[in-house]
Amino acid sequence: MDYYAINALRENHAGWSLLRAQNAPLAVAFFMAAFTGPNQRNLGRQQLIDVLDDVLFGLRDADGGDKFPRAAADYLDDWAAPERAWLRKYYVPGQDEPHFDLTPAAEDVVRWVENLRGRDFVATQSRLTSIFAVLKQLVQQSETDPEVRLAELQRQRDGIDAEMKRIRAGHIRVMTGPEALDHLQQLTALAKDLLSDFREVEQNFRKLDRQVREQIATWDGTQGELLASIFANQQDISSSLQGRTFQGFWDYLMSPQLRTELQDLLQRATQIEALAGTDSLHAVANLHQDWLPAVEQTQATVRQLSQQMRRLLDDKVFLENKRIMRLIRGVESAALGTREAPPSGAFIEIDAPSVDVVLPFERPLYEPSRKVMVDDAVLTADDADVDAGALFSQFHVDKLRLQGNIDAVLAEAEQATLAEVTAVYPLSQGLAEVVAYYQLATESDWASINPDQSQQLSWQLPDGSIREATLEQIIFGRPV
Repeated sequence: MDYYAINALRENHAGWSLLRAQNAPLAVAFFMAAFTGPNQRNLGRQQLIDVLDDVLFGLRDADGGDKFPRAAADYLDDWAAPERAWLRKYYVPGQDEPHFDLTPAAEDVVRWVENLRGRDFVATQSRLTSIFAVLKQLVQQSETDPEVRLAELQRQRDGIDAEMKRIRAGHIRVMTGPEALDHLQQLTALAKDLLSDFREVEQNFRKLDRQVREQIATWDGTQGELLASIFANQQDISSSLQGRTFQGFWDYLMSPQLRTELQDLLQRATQIEALAGTDSLHAVANLHQDWLPAVEQTQATVRQLSQQMRRLLDDKVFLENKRIMRLIRGVESAALGTREAPPSGAFIEIDAPSVDVVLPFERPLYEPSRKVMVDDAVLTADDADVDAGALFSQFHVDKLRLQGNIDAVLAEAEQATLAEVTAVYPLSQGLAEVVAYYQLATESDWASINPDQSQQLSWQLPDGSIREATLEQIIFGRPV
């Protein structure tokens, strides 16, 4: 990302605006208390007002009654406004009370603020173990040689046999307390990351639904073209990496066998003696219960998109039938009007049906292609008339050497023009070297060409004569 992209995020991103807001500490503290702390989402307005009232009461009691004078409902409406977009306000079908949920941008800010606090215990061993496990699975499952796959499976079986032999001999290695805390912390972090991913996937599907509604409202083409555009957009999200991984997670979570195995593992994890005094242990047994509502809401967004397309079809069919009936009534009215006084001459012309008849003998017979004789005699040139010096006068401009010259000059300055670079490293290959410098400038993200300014470059030929070139000013900058 360059300066302009970062500046655009600073001006337009909802998360950055939350960090710059005057009441950012209040908003982030409330988001932690209502959403990320208890792992909740889709809360009703009154429930959120009660939570925010408790937060405001504690702050006003500690800092004075003038602290945050607005009502809790006003803060909620302000944070859900389009110019803030920290909360998503929506209505659940069949209910009059609005519901709220964190936006992905606000959740990223909350997690970033939580990381600023620091951690007393940093998980390193479990992360390394996870890296090795994922890397092994990536390499092994991508291997196409059967012999290599069988050798790896044999090695795993030998390791399992050796481990079983050690256990039968009474040598059982149990995970230590720090190792158990390490894995528990990583498990909790991954569970929170997964809930955050659900919000982002759901937001992408909501964007698709909004685009569909906008297309329906402004569409002027045919019904088939509109449906083709809608299905193409839905297919793009479903076939994307994010959509495929989400569908894979949904299939995994809906498998009765795998869900039972997950519940059994979570229950056994809560009974580990080394984790008995951990505060977050009670949340481990309910990880899958936090995932199901989030996944169900994402699936509900997809179903809502399908219902929207079904309503589109019903509306289009109704309008099309209405138009056809109006045309039929117009034809009938015109027929009744001309029944008593039919027009003179030809009333209507209809092309008579006909069949194109082609007789078999009208088809041309096969005619073999003619062979063209080509004179391919090769004339031997006289060596005395050929100048071979041109073959040995070629030279190559080394771009790596030129880039090294630029880096050497930028090592002592933030930026430098092409004239300053050639002053330190003079041109030795003439105009070809100038063209190579120009190509490096056009391909680099840290160089600019100023057409309003010009610069002169000069070099000396082997015979001692001087050549000069005037070109646009080229400025090389030091990469960040």
